[in-house]
Amino acid sequence: MKPVVHAVAGGAAMLTIASFWVATVISELFLDHAAVAAVKHAIVYGLFLLVPTLVATGGSGFILARTRRGRLVTRKQTRMRFIAANGVLVMIPAALFLNSQAAAGRFDASFYAVQAVELLVGAVQLTLMGLNFRDGRRLAGRQCPRAALSDPLSGQTLG
Repeated sequence: MKPVVHAVAGGAAMLTIASFWVATVISELFLDHAAVAAVKHAIVYGLFLLVPTLVATGGSGFILARTRRGRLVTRKQTRMRFIAANGVLVMIPAALFLNSQAAAGRFDASFYAVQAVELLVGAVQLTLMGLNFRDGRRLAGRQCPRAALSDPLSGQTLG
């Protein structure tokens, strides 16, 4: 049951982050400021889904890793710490700042600078979570195709 909780929570977290990212890009590129403000507001409410799914992913992963050792487990744990730090130190404060600025109609240089950081860190989060997903499948015995990718944290070639 724990592996199912871990997979479902991790998948839900990835989909939530991806939906935030896509909604932001679409609203910024194709819609007006009112739509951007609505997206920023929805993202803040979406944090009430995202944070528990990330906690469930990390907690269930920690429980699953108690009985496992090895390079893949260590990589997943290292990435998860980085994902958590990015979320707490960058993503949540950025979402709250952007929502307050958009609600006040302040679409200035600071708004777009923070928006750029949020999009960049969101892409990093999705990449790291994707690598964890792949390594989790390998740990579960469901091999993913080997790819000549490098782990952004360790610099090692993966695959």
